[in-house]
Amino acid sequence: MPVSSVYNRPLLLLFLTTIFWGGNTIAGKLAVGNVSPFVVVFIRWLIVSLIMLSLYWREVVRHWHIMRPQMLMVAAMSAFGFTGFNALFYLAAHETTALNIGIIQGSLPMMVAIGAFLVYRSRLTMAQVGGILITMTGVIAVASHGSVARLLEFQINPGDALMLIACLFYSGYTLALRNRPKVPALPFFAVTSTVAAVVSVPLLLWEGMAGDALWPNFNGWLICLYIAIFPSFIAQVFFMRGVELIGPGRAGIFVNLVPIFGAIFAIVILGEPFEFYHALALVLVLGGIFISERSSQKAEAAAP
Repeated sequence: MPVSSVYNRPLLLLFLTTIFWGGNTIAGKLAVGNVSPFVVVFIRWLIVSLIMLSLYWREVVRHWHIMRPQMLMVAAMSAFGFTGFNALFYLAAHETTALNIGIIQGSLPMMVAIGAFLVYRSRLTMAQVGGILITMTGVIAVASHGSVARLLEFQINPGDALMLIACLFYSGYTLALRNRPKVPALPFFAVTSTVAAVVSVPLLLWEGMAGDALWPNFNGWLICLYIAIFPSFIAQVFFMRGVELIGPGRAGIFVNLVPIFGAIFAIVILGEPFEFYHALALVLVLGGIFISERSSQKAEAAAP
């Protein structure tokens, strides 16, 4: 199939995007022992920024006068949404399972909905509130490993807690996109990925000074290359193209597939055990998102 044909098939592009993002969960777990978390983050964004700048440097220069006044906001978006999220993501892989990471990542739409209500006073219907509560119940089920006793004693796996904070960072980035500079998506991504690479340097130095830096071995380089090329570069470009073709509402629904693919890959590739609370959490997280998204679509359709 010609590349141009694939690039004009939004459903295929979005399906591949969620597969690559689901695969990032497995890559993060495989990185343990092969490359340290902050080294992964630095290599990831260095590779992506070099690719993006080589392709879109002229576009960045052309739109720089629009982006420059908002560079402080753009830098904060990159620091939290890209560098911070990924740093916590790969740290979490040292403390919890890929299965847990994938399911907790499914809480992102819920966090964005809550953030939109708090920051932009976006209207929430009762169905959306119900969906958010159901999704939160699923996340709590994973974080407590389905144990009421652990929940009452407030015992949460450190990796699950890190992943929740990571999701908060990325939801903040997502909310900030509403006010980003009005420039095409790809040159904007070239700038944000470059800032993310720069911001990752202090983390890399701190990891090195702490004696925890582990530069990649052969397997580590393969993992870093997968992370940089597929979930970071290709998936971002595919998702932007999918949004361009069918709109953010329909494209956003595909993100709900990420925890499903993450769970499948964790079981099939890593052989992680699938417990009852994982099944319950998946049903609750995806069910809550479905209820909330369906309500949003109905509200948009009814709006004049």
